[in-house]
Amino acid sequence: MTIKIKRAYEEPREDDGIRILIDRLWPRGVKKDYIKIKDWMKNIAPSWDLIKWFSHKSDNWEEFKKRYKKQLKEKEELVDKLKKISKKKTLTLVYSSSDEEHNNAIVLKEVLES
Repeated sequence: MTIKIKRAYEEPREDDGIRILIDRLWPRGVKKDYIKIKDWMKNIAPSWDLIKWFSHKSDNWEEFKKRYKKQLKEKEELVDKLKKISKKKTLTLVYSSSDEEHNNAIVLKEVLES
């Protein structure tokens, strides 16, 4: 099982395998032909309320992780789909946040690997 995370603004590479965008909104300024995603899973992203509450404040990080993991339990079908992909090929979770240490891709990767 190989799961990577990568910002949407980073150049896609062949070894990224299957690239899935996991954000609710399309990354600002990124053209569809540049991003080279296989799928856009908007519904696996955190809820709008959670995104607004978190607001990428590192003080909220631990609580954000708990709340997002709880939301992911309600999206079991999507989580299972990603797990199946990662068992067959390299899976790259593509996100747009500028905060590379506190974002939904990190939490989702943790859930997929557990």
